[in-house]
Amino acid sequence: MSVTDDPRPAMFRLLVVPGVIVDRWSRTWSQRLPETVLELVPAEAADAPGLMPSHADAGLVRLPVDRDALHAIPLYTETTVVVMPRDHLLTAADELTTAELAEIGEPLLRPLDEVLPRTEEPPAPEDRPATTAAAVELVAAGAGLLVVPQSLARLHHRRDLTFRVVTDAPVSSVALAWPRDGHTDLVEEMIGIVRGRTANSTRGRPQPQAAPERPARKPAGGARRAGPHPRRRGR
Repeated sequence: MSVTDDPRPAMFRLLVVPGVIVDRWSRTWSQRLPETVLELVPAEAADAPGLMPSHADAGLVRLPVDRDALHAIPLYTETTVVVMPRDHLLTAADELTTAELAEIGEPLLRPLDEVLPRTEEPPAPEDRPATTAAAVELVAAGAGLLVVPQSLARLHHRRDLTFRVVTDAPVSSVALAWPRDGHTDLVEEMIGIVRGRTANSTRGRPQPQAAPERPARKPAGGARRAGPHPRRRGR
C-alpha cells in the first residue's frame, strides 16, 4: 500500500493536564477540521512539557515551561481555593487569606504533584501525599487542609467537602504550548481556536496573492475628455 493509499485519518495530538476543560475547544476543532482527528493525551502537569514532541504536537499545560524548548501562549490564570470539610469553621467566611489559614493551626497538605508555585521549602517527600487525589482523601479524614487551583478542587469534588477562595495565595496559569521547531498549520489552527478566532479569520494563515491592478484605460483616439461646460456669455 502506498502512502497516498493510507486509510488512516490525519491526527493532531494534544496533551491535557488535570483540571483543564477542553470540551468547547474540541467541539470547535471537530466542526472546523472534521477530516483531522483531535486525540487528547492525558498527562500529569509536571510531565507534560517533556512529552512534546514525542507524545504530542501541542499541549494545554501549566506554566512555567522551558521557553528555550517550547513556545507558550498564556490562556488564563486560575482562582486558588482551600479545600475543607463542609462542617469546618472556616466555611463561615466567603473568602480567606493565607494569614487566616495560618491562624487556624491546621496542616496545609502539599502533595508531590502540586502545581502552585511556592517560595518556602516543601516538607520531606515521606511527609507529603503522593497525589492531589490522595490529599483530598486526607482532608476528608480531617488530617489537614489543601490549597489548590479551583479546577482541581472541582475535579476531585466530594459531597462531604467544600472550598473557599484564598485571595492572596499563589496562582497557577494555563497555557497552550508546542515545540519551537513544531509550528505547523494544525498548531496554528489550535492557536486560533483557543484564542477565540472565528472560522473566517485569516490571521496566521497564508494570504492569497492579490491580482495585479489593471492600468487605467486611456480615452479612445479623437474622443474628447469630459470637462467643465464652457460658460455662456450673457446677452
